[in-house]
Amino acid sequence: IQRRVHGGRYLLLCVFFMASRSALALFARTAIPRRFSTASSTVLSSNKATARGGRGGVVRSDDGVLNLEMKLPKSLGGSGEVGPNPESLFACGYASCFNGAFLLVAGKAKKDLPAETSITAIVNLARNGGNLDLSVELQAKVPGMAKSDVESLLRAAHEVCPYSRATRNNIEVKLVAL
Repeated sequence: IQRRVHGGRYLLLCVFFMASRSALALFARTAIPRRFSTASSTVLSSNKATARGGRGGVVRSDDGVLNLEMKLPKSLGGSGEVGPNPESLFACGYASCFNGAFLLVAGKAKKDLPAETSITAIVNLARNGGNLDLSVELQAKVPGMAKSDVESLLRAAHEVCPYSRATRNNIEVKLVAL
């Protein structure tokens, strides 16, 4: 900023500059949530997988337990051959993790769950303008339990499930009691 600016313009530019810095600092403190860091926590599990060839390639876990040939869905230009894709793997992981959280909160609430209790994760991949976005629907089936109780457990599990916490405010997650 040069001082040669006429009259009050110099002052106006300085005020604008300072206000912009203040607004940016305020935005950085309030609008951007802090991310989880393992620096101050104890890592309980760590898994590693390597992919080659993208959505139509292969993915393999470091321990060799998973070694999958991925299949590109027809809607994305693939042959339509049935097989795993990133969304099916995410659905499996989210359903399993959320089921564990559901069982945990039910136990803490002293709610007995039948053995047939299940969580189903439906992961959708949708085109949003030029981007691809994910959304998830988590369905809880608890035979013999009142729908309001299932809904309460769903909300509680959604607060503690690591997948739910990781996706919070990033993708739409719908909770459904069947």
